[in-house]
Amino acid sequence: MKVLLTGGRGMLGRTLTAELFEYEVIPTDLPEADITDPAGFDALLREARPDAVIHCAAMTAVDRCESERDLAFRLNAFGTGVVAAACNRNHVRLIAISTDYVFDGNADRPYSEFDRPTGGATVYGQSKFAGEELVRTHCPDHVIARISWLYGAGGPSFVHTMLKLADGSRPELKVVADQIGNPTSTLAVAHGLRELLCRPGLVGTYHLTCEGEASWYEFACEIFSQRNVTQKVVPCRTDEFPRPAPRPANSRLEKRMLRLAGLPPMPDWRDALREFLAREF
Repeated sequence: MKVLLTGGRGMLGRTLTAELFEYEVIPTDLPEADITDPAGFDALLREARPDAVIHCAAMTAVDRCESERDLAFRLNAFGTGVVAAACNRNHVRLIAISTDYVFDGNADRPYSEFDRPTGGATVYGQSKFAGEELVRTHCPDHVIARISWLYGAGGPSFVHTMLKLADGSRPELKVVADQIGNPTSTLAVAHGLRELLCRPGLVGTYHLTCEGEASWYEFACEIFSQRNVTQKVVPCRTDEFPRPAPRPANSRLEKRMLRLAGLPPMPDWRDALREFLAREF
């Protein structure tokens, strides 16, 4: 099977290129693949003739999306629509990567694939949800894979930031304790996407975050514990670190579709973190 990646030089794209070794993976990124150029992307698919596209390319700088709204929608919505329509015209299966930010984060339970997203309170979430809708409209043969709290080889990620800050120069680190989610490694996502790739009949929306949940504070404590790093961590509230884009209080995603489809479960987040740290550091 031949798989073309958009956003191939990003953190997830790099992991997929390395991990999906049983496939012929074609990583693409700017300038050779401009997802906002309909004719150019269509020509790329006709030349490469992939069996599937994994669409990772996106504007993921959440705060920057607030100040550059048009650019966020151009990349995350319009660009995703370009990819979806080109895949449909060329009879290519599409797996589009999305995010927990499509939900408002106010629920008191994990969000399942059957909960109706609204785009949330951020430009990033709204633009990604618009992209999801364009995928559903323009490419019937699709999977939308939502991920969150992602870290992976080379970063940038929360894991890399925490270990960099714990250099002995700070008596304590304040970390937000009132946001909760599923810390997820790109390795775990790659394994989940492999399962979807080898089952071409599957369509719809799937959540591919790790099992288990934690706050950012608990996540930081586990990173330092697994690395045997001595660093005092102090829990704090979100409002102590105001940001241009509001962060969802609840980013937890239920993996109901994996269960319904009989697919292997995602790993526990602590186990995935242990595997990642053993490889990366």
